[in-house]
Amino acid sequence: MENVIIIGTGCAGWTAAIYTARANLNPLVLAGEQPGGQLTTTTEVENFPGFPEGIQGPELMMNMQKQAEKFGTRVEYDLVSSVKKENEGHFTLETQGGTTHQAKAVIVATGAIPRYLGLENEMSLVGHGVTSCATCDGAFYPDVPVAVIGGGDSACEEADFLTKFASRVYLVHRRDELRASKIMADRVLGNEKIEPVWDSEVKEYLTDDEGEVRAVTLLNNKTNESSELEVKCVFVAIGHDPATGFLDGSGVALDDEKYIIQNGHDTKSNIEGLFSAGDVSDHVYRQAITAAGNGCQAALDAERYLAAL
Repeated sequence: MENVIIIGTGCAGWTAAIYTARANLNPLVLAGEQPGGQLTTTTEVENFPGFPEGIQGPELMMNMQKQAEKFGTRVEYDLVSSVKKENEGHFTLETQGGTTHQAKAVIVATGAIPRYLGLENEMSLVGHGVTSCATCDGAFYPDVPVAVIGGGDSACEEADFLTKFASRVYLVHRRDELRASKIMADRVLGNEKIEPVWDSEVKEYLTDDEGEVRAVTLLNNKTNESSELEVKCVFVAIGHDPATGFLDGSGVALDDEKYIIQNGHDTKSNIEGLFSAGDVSDHVYRQAITAAGNGCQAALDAERYLAAL
């Protein structure tokens, strides 16, 4: 019987592991297929405190893992397929690899997966002119044109933020009006640095000799005409999907978008002994540092829960 199992890694999972390990809880991390989460697909991270020169995303994640293992964290690379709270009070976790684990407490830190357009070379260009996070990567594109894909509040917020850096922000939307709230729509449409591109969809990323994005091919879905738009980066802002599918049937309360609902001021779920941390329950901030902070909170909440048993 494990004291605590942490599902997922990334900033939330590894921070939870560091804190629970230092509390002598001997945590087990089930790391899944992509240890380190979304930061393993990024290049330089400049906004994580303590690294004034920046740090590569994969390096940051490896350092966190080493720190967690230093204090006794154990890691298994397997995907959790189900979680069940037993009548006796403990949890049973089944993995896709056929392993069964039991734990007194569980911290879910599986994150959320940004939606992309599904184009052929898209994922190979993440970090090379394709991204889903303006806050993370906007500063890398000063005084050059960029594009934001989407029409909701998130896309508008990304476009508005990028005007601090880019020379021009093209807001590409497949409809002829934004889905965003009126206040956000008015803000971006009134910004002279933002140019809406209506009724259009990105059909192809075009790259330069160094493999970086130089332009996109657009298709106007009303006229069926193609055009080329020169941009140095494409910020895809069409939403995220939290990695909570394995919780189906667990009884864990999710919101309408399938994010885990936290208990207001702490990381407790509606299931006693199950906690969440990071982007799996946060669809507002979605930053590495907020995920790490939430991982710390979940570890402290789990430690107090276990101490009270």
